[in-house]
Amino acid sequence: AAPRCYVSKQLSTVRVQKGEPAELSCTVSKEDVTGTWFKDGLKLTSMEGVVFEKKGLVHKLIINKAGDIHTGRYRFQGGDIKTEASVFVEDPPQVDKVVLKNLTSVPTVAKAGQNMKVKIPFEGRLPMRAAWLKDRMELADSTRIRVDTTETFTMLSISSCDRKDCGDYKVRLKNDSGVLEINLKLMVLDKPQPPEGPIKIVENSANDITIQWKAPKDDGGKAVQRYIVERQQSGKEWVTLGETPRSCTTFTTNKVEEDTSYYFRVRAVNTEGTSDALESDEVKAASRASPGAPDPPEIVSASRDTITISWRAPCKTGTSKIVGYMVQKRKKGTITWLPVNTGPIAERKLKVSSLKKGVQYEFRVAAVNAAGVGEASEPSQPAFARDSNKSPGQVQDLKVSSSDSTSITLTWKQSEAKDGIDVKGYEVEMRSSNSLKWIKCNALPIETSTYTVKGLQAKEKYFLRVRALNDSGPGEVVEIEASLGPAVPVVSPRLLIDDTVKSCLVIRAGDAIRVNIPFEASPDPVVSWLKDGLPLPNRATINTKDGTTQLLVVAAEYNDSGTYTVELQNALGKRETFTFQVQITDIPQPPGSIRLEENVPNTVTVIWEPSASEKWESNLYYTVLKRESEKGVWHVVGDLIYTNKFTFTKLISGRDYYFRVVAKNDLGASGPSETVKPWRIQKPKANFQVRPQKYRGVNQHQPPRILVPLKPHVVTTGSECRMSCAVGGCPTPRITWYKDNRDLSKDPAYFCTNDFGVCSLVVLGVSKQDEGEYMVEATNEAGCAYSRAFLTIRG
Repeated sequence: AAPRCYVSKQLSTVRVQKGEPAELSCTVSKEDVTGTWFKDGLKLTSMEGVVFEKKGLVHKLIINKAGDIHTGRYRFQGGDIKTEASVFVEDPPQVDKVVLKNLTSVPTVAKAGQNMKVKIPFEGRLPMRAAWLKDRMELADSTRIRVDTTETFTMLSISSCDRKDCGDYKVRLKNDSGVLEINLKLMVLDKPQPPEGPIKIVENSANDITIQWKAPKDDGGKAVQRYIVERQQSGKEWVTLGETPRSCTTFTTNKVEEDTSYYFRVRAVNTEGTSDALESDEVKAASRASPGAPDPPEIVSASRDTITISWRAPCKTGTSKIVGYMVQKRKKGTITWLPVNTGPIAERKLKVSSLKKGVQYEFRVAAVNAAGVGEASEPSQPAFARDSNKSPGQVQDLKVSSSDSTSITLTWKQSEAKDGIDVKGYEVEMRSSNSLKWIKCNALPIETSTYTVKGLQAKEKYFLRVRALNDSGPGEVVEIEASLGPAVPVVSPRLLIDDTVKSCLVIRAGDAIRVNIPFEASPDPVVSWLKDGLPLPNRATINTKDGTTQLLVVAAEYNDSGTYTVELQNALGKRETFTFQVQITDIPQPPGSIRLEENVPNTVTVIWEPSASEKWESNLYYTVLKRESEKGVWHVVGDLIYTNKFTFTKLISGRDYYFRVVAKNDLGASGPSETVKPWRIQKPKANFQVRPQKYRGVNQHQPPRILVPLKPHVVTTGSECRMSCAVGGCPTPRITWYKDNRDLSKDPAYFCTNDFGVCSLVVLGVSKQDEGEYMVEATNEAGCAYSRAFLTIRG
């Protein structure tokens, strides 16, 4: 018997973008097969844009430029052989590249109080769903905000823009073939907010008042250029005192009178205008008052003919700032104070010279301000004008407090001062065990009683000694011996990444983000964490201890999603980094309501409202389940569905079908949404004849008549107004619109339509000039009819 013919290569399903070429091909085992192509069960003899081709054993159906008409189920059949496959023509949302660049490259700018419209034309398979989002929330129509979407564009309209409208917007275009998201930025310019208060009084004296404020919280979108300062004396008008640049938030005025009350106010200015004023409380210019007495001066040092003293500023400075100090001296046992300086000195330290050797002196100080010389201090302790001829004593309790492989830290107690001998500092020296030469460790006297000697050799023995210093020279030395331990091995920073450290984390919203990164390094490295290349937010906590650095965020939020980087670097200069992704998500919310449609005979299309989680979840998809009785078992019929509809084809007539849809992501599935009523395809019934009634015809001569009259309208400035009425008559009447008896037919500001007798007049962005009486007139050869209504504009 002759071998039977068969298909050696079956047709395979093809997905193609709209406008692109596509090809279906199969291979049979015999060359003499003459096949026939079918589409959706119908035989194809010819089709626009389709070519049939046969080369040897290969049969091809070639689509030159795929369009919506080419979507369907194709079958090749020849004799006893056949093979089937589907062609899906994808037509996702698209926006012109030039329009897209203009929208996304620079912000859309509007001024406060003006109307703003952003129109985005698009292409793609209908129906197209367009959503405008701000801060992840979809915008809904309100008194100021309106979203209009047609088959060719979507438009956002905002009337009377406000600063709160600033921000990042997202436009999501979605159809059966895909999703397109466009990110926009809107900027609204306005005058600044008032400077942030309260106004503080920095200085208040009988001569001048200095005020201070803070920059506005919101500069209106334009940098503040300057501040205007005004003053009002009680019972008088406001007077402008002057202006300050934007970098200066203080102002001093000397136009004040003693014991007089004033009010101050400050305004911020940018290119859009001047802010409202920030006003101060009542400010009373102080009376003139001199400073209080400082504490008694202290003796710093003494020599044969000089004594150096120092003092502190007084607690009470008076009604103006201190400009200097006056110093007086006297011999102990006398009552006469003699001036040391002829004019105020600004520093609080003075070297008094030309003193008599061996004489004991006392000193006192008085502060000076604009009101004059203040009260003098109490006398200082008596001091002799003489040279110190005794060296300081030994330091006490010298010991090694800590050491490592390269350094030794010494501590000691200060040497006791005797007979008026003061210690001016300390000196540290060292030598190694194989050298007899002492090396000085510090260039200047050490003022504290601790010192760390660095740069030493590991496993080496050292001798160290410390002595006190004063004006007469060094004191008696104290020596100590110390040995260093072995050198700590130097290890370059290295991250110990294993299977417990993942490169991508999916965290449920509200749960903690806890990432532990082990490492090794010597010396200890500097550990830095970044999120998206920037410092971590304040809610994140970093803890580095015992070779592990930990990132902790107690309660994760959606804006914690991003790229995190940990970086190590130590003294060797080598840098080690590790980067991982964090995605904050949650189990999706259930889909919305479900409706069923029969778009193709003997099939059912399940259409559902999207889950609310689509607004922030990028990996969300849907699963469709069905059962064939009210208490039957659910079976999955569609999975990994990224659109909001699914067509089920394997229906059996006479059976009831129930459908369920759940939303899924990486964390799990949402609750289900289910159909309420079953879906049934009725079994075909026997044909029957219907006897048609005799058609009586239509009266071809009917005068126009107003079926639904116009109604008065009241709208606000900038809004859209649509006026409509219904008209009948035969032949079809001609419609003419008038405003205050003026024909509007050729006025481009008005848009007129007539759809099967429903007549509409649309006024876009009405203004006060559009207010008045509007009339629609319908005329034909049988007569005329009209209707009037008044349009009132508010605001």
